[in-house]
Amino acid sequence: MILLKLPKEIKDEMINNVKNYFEEERAETIGDLGAEQFIDFMIKELGPHIYNKAITDARLLIQEKTSQIEDELYSLEKPVRNRKG
Repeated sequence: MILLKLPKEIKDEMINNVKNYFEEERAETIGDLGAEQFIDFMIKELGPHIYNKAITDARLLIQEKTSQIEDELYSLEKPVRNRKG
């Protein structure tokens, strides 16, 4: 599996958010390294599930849009008269 590589600015922001969460919600202090390891663990564990859900959602959206286009194309068809000779 390909690991998600986040830009440094985003990773730094996430590290600060995790540290703040632990401090405010759990009254625990966690350092930069601990926060980064926690983020990496969560990406590894949750990432595939979230990714697969996003793919499923995208697939459903595409099917929905394709169905709408198909309906629109049918509505554009012209009636054809059958001529009996």
